[in-house]
Amino acid sequence: MTGTGEPGSAERMRIDKWLWAARFYKTRSLAAQAIAAGHVRLAGQAVKAARELHVGESLEIVVGDSVWNVVVRGLNAQRRPAPEAQQLYAETTESRERRLAQQEARRLAPVPGSDLRGRPTKKARRLIRGFNDNF
Repeated sequence: MTGTGEPGSAERMRIDKWLWAARFYKTRSLAAQAIAAGHVRLAGQAVKAARELHVGESLEIVVGDSVWNVVVRGLNAQRRPAPEAQQLYAETTESRERRLAQQEARRLAPVPGSDLRGRPTKKARRLIRGFNDNF
């Protein structure tokens, strides 16, 4: 399971370690928690963190609101920079289109209150107080 730092250098790898190396999760423990919660599926089946992953297998990964469908193209035991980590997998076109559509929908209809920054100003506090006094 030792890798020389090149994609495809290892023959097999734990799925939680691959998710960490491919930069889907910041830590292996977060990857293991996501796997335990059922956010990662291998060929449509729930898996455990210690499951061996091989090149060519397909994964469904849920990260926040995004759902990624990827095919494993390489294994690397080390966490590398993002451009190198993206070479470890190939995202399906349906997955990419779905994620881009979700991003566009979030951009067009932002969450209410997402534009608020920090504490209210004196004027805003007066407006809030006046609004609350009417009820």
